[in-house]
Amino acid sequence: MIDLIILNDGLYSLVPVTKQMLEGITLITEVSLYELCDLLRVNLTTYHAKVNVLTMNDGSGQWFGCIMR
Repeated sequence: MIDLIILNDGLYSLVPVTKQMLEGITLITEVSLYELCDLLRVNLTTYHAKVNVLTMNDGSGQWFGCIMR
């Protein structure tokens, strides 16, 4: 199981990756955790260069990374 690490108001949260989050991502070969994390980051975030921050497109906070449990 993979969780996203999201920072919101100074609190880190683990958000489980759902099938909805994976919509639009087509995997034709087996990928590593790092590759899947990069794919999710590209699809779920927007980069703001002025402040060097990746924010979640749904407004849930700032992207921090992924973790596998």
